[in-house]
Amino acid sequence: MPFLNRELGILAFNERVLYQSQDPSVPLLERLRFLAIVSSNLDEFFEVRVASLKRTLALHGPEADLAKEQLVQVGERAQALVAKQYEILNNEILPTLGKQGIEFFPSAKWTKPMRAWALQVFNEQIEPLLTPVALDGAHPFPRIYNKSLNFIVELSGVDSFGRAAQYGVIGAPRSLPRVLVVPQKAGSKKHGLILLTSIVRGFVDELFPGRVKSGAKNQTYQFRVTRDSELDLDDSNVTDLRDAIEDELSERNFGHPVRLEVSNDMPPEMTQFLVSQFNLTLADVYSVDGPVNLMRLQQVPDMVPLKSLKYQPFLPLNPAAFDKRDLFAAIRRKDVLVHHPYESFAPVMDFLRSAATDDRVVAIKQTIYRTGADSQLMEALVAAAKEGKEVTVVLELMARFDEQTNVDWADRLERVGAHVVYGVVGLKTHAKLAQVIRREGKVLRRYSHIGTGNYHPRTAKLYEDFGVFTANEAICDDVHEVFRRLTGAGRNKPLNHLWLAPTHLHANVVKAIKFEAAQALKAKPARIIAKMNSLLEEDVIEALYEASNAGVKIDLIVRGVCALRPGVKGMSENISVRSVVGRFLEHSRIFHFHAAGKDLVYIASCDWMDRNFFRRVEIACPILDPKIKKRVLDEGLLVYLKNELGVWSMDGNGKYSHLKSANAKAITPQQALAGKPI
Repeated sequence: MPFLNRELGILAFNERVLYQSQDPSVPLLERLRFLAIVSSNLDEFFEVRVASLKRTLALHGPEADLAKEQLVQVGERAQALVAKQYEILNNEILPTLGKQGIEFFPSAKWTKPMRAWALQVFNEQIEPLLTPVALDGAHPFPRIYNKSLNFIVELSGVDSFGRAAQYGVIGAPRSLPRVLVVPQKAGSKKHGLILLTSIVRGFVDELFPGRVKSGAKNQTYQFRVTRDSELDLDDSNVTDLRDAIEDELSERNFGHPVRLEVSNDMPPEMTQFLVSQFNLTLADVYSVDGPVNLMRLQQVPDMVPLKSLKYQPFLPLNPAAFDKRDLFAAIRRKDVLVHHPYESFAPVMDFLRSAATDDRVVAIKQTIYRTGADSQLMEALVAAAKEGKEVTVVLELMARFDEQTNVDWADRLERVGAHVVYGVVGLKTHAKLAQVIRREGKVLRRYSHIGTGNYHPRTAKLYEDFGVFTANEAICDDVHEVFRRLTGAGRNKPLNHLWLAPTHLHANVVKAIKFEAAQALKAKPARIIAKMNSLLEEDVIEALYEASNAGVKIDLIVRGVCALRPGVKGMSENISVRSVVGRFLEHSRIFHFHAAGKDLVYIASCDWMDRNFFRRVEIACPILDPKIKKRVLDEGLLVYLKNELGVWSMDGNGKYSHLKSANAKAITPQQALAGKPI
C-alpha cells in the first residue's frame, strides 16, 4: 500500500502529544495539561472521524467493509491510548503532584471538616441545579447532551409513590465547575482539590433519599457519551446559509452516539444497560480509571499558584520594522515578516486598530475563520464600521465547533453596518487575508496582510505561524481579486503571484514537484522542503514518490497525520518525514522548491489534503523579498532539520521514533527559535 491510514495517523499524533505528559523536562502542571489536550483531541476524533466511519457502515459494499475493518483497528489503538492516558495520570502525574502538595480528595479520604465544607457546597451551589431522574415508565431514559458529565445510580426499595425504579440518572449542568479548590479551613494543608464527581458521589443519598443501598459502596458511576457532531447541510438546497447553520446547531449535541465512557468500577449489567440505551456495542465502551473527561483537568494549572511547576511566561519580541515608526510607512518601505509566537501578534492588531481610527483609511477587508468569542481584533472591525468605513468581512460560518461564535459576530457586524458575506456555498473560506485601503494624496493605496494562521489573538500566543505585511502592488492586486471573487461574481482575472484553491493551487503544487523531478533527471540541483499540519492528498504524494525516485532530496515536516510512507526502497528512499511537538503548536505551512536556483518559498493557509485543495478557499503566497525569504527558510524549515532534540522521525510503516542527541547542549527547534529555554 502506498498510503498510510488517516485515522491511525491521527492517533499516532496524539501518542506523540501524550509523550509530553511523561517528559520530565516538561513542567509538572504542563504535563497534566498535555494529558488533557489528548482528551480534547480524542473528543474531536470521535465526533468527526469515527462518526464518519460509522456513517459509512450504513452503506453497503466495499466501502462499508473497509470502514468496519478500520473501526476495529481504530478501536484497538484508541483503547490502548486511553489506557495509557489513565496509567500516566494515576501512576505518574497524580503521585508527583501529591509530593508538591497538590492533592485530589475523593469522598473516601474526606476529613470531618472537609465533609462539612463539601456538604455546604453541595447544598448551596450544586444540589439546586441537579435534576435526579428515577427511570420508570413515566420517566424514560433522558436525552443526554454530547460530552456532558452524567451519573447513573443503582437504587433499591420504593419511593414515596410506591415506584421501584432500578436506576436513577443525574446530569451535571455545564455551568457547574468540574474542579473545586478546598479551602484550608476545611482541612486542606496546601493545594487540595475536589472533583465535582466526588461531591455528587459523596452525597448521592441526598438526591435519592432512602433509595441508595445502605452501606453499599460504588453505587454511583460516571458516564459520558460522545456523539456525531458533523453538521448535515445540503449545499445544493441552501438559500440562507446562516439560517441553515443555526437550525443544525440546535441539534448538533444530540447526534448519533459513537462512544461511551464509563467508570471502570461500573457493574457489567449497568454498562450493558447504557450500551443498549445508546444503541452502541461493547466495542464502543471506554472503561476508565478516573474522571471520564480528563479535558476538565486542563483548568488545574490555572487554579494552583505554583509558578515553578508551569512554563515560565514567554514574552514575544516586537518586530523591529515597527519600532517607533508609522505602521503604514514601515510597510510601504518594505515587506515585513512576523513569526508568531516568537514575535508579537500586536502588529496585526495595530494594523486593524490603526485602520479603524485613521481618517485616511476608507475600507477594510478581512477573512475570518476562527477568532474567538472575545476577540479584540473583531472589536476593531466593529469600531471601524461604526466610524463609517467600508468594512467587508468574509466570515466562515462552517468553521467546525466555532460556528455559533461566528454567527454571533456576523450579527454584531451587520448591526453596525459592516458587509458580511459567507464566502462560497460548498467551500470553506480558510484563507488568511486582510486588506486596508488608504487614501494617500490623489491615490488609493492598498496594504495587505497574508498569514498561515487564524486571526485569533489568544491562539497566536500558542501557535507557531507566519504572516507578511506588504504594499507590493501585484500582491495587493491579487488579494483584491480574491476578495472580489468571494463577494461578487463574474469572470476571474488571472492572479499575478498567489496560488488559489480550489482553482489552481493543487495543480501548481504538483507542477512544482514535477519540475524538481525533471531537474533531477537532468542531473541538475533539485530540492523540496515543506512544512504542514497534515499530508494526505494522493496525487501530491504520488508526485513526491516520483520526485524521490528521480533523485530529489525531499524533507517534510508534518506535525500531524501523514499518509506518505518515507524511506521505502524503490518508492520514497529520498524522502524524510519529521514531526515536532512542543510547548507551541506547530501550525505554519511553508513550501520550498529549488526551482532551478530561484528558490521559490511560499507561506500558505493550507495543508496538502483533499479538502484544502478542492473544498476550501486557500491561499499560498510567495515570499518575494530576499531577506524575508531567507528568514522563512531558516526559521520555518531549516531549524527543524538542524535540531533533532524534541523531534520525531517517521518510518515507512507510520511508526515514529523520538530522536535523541548525544550533545549535552542540544536544544529543540522551538528553543532555537525562542533564543532561550522554554
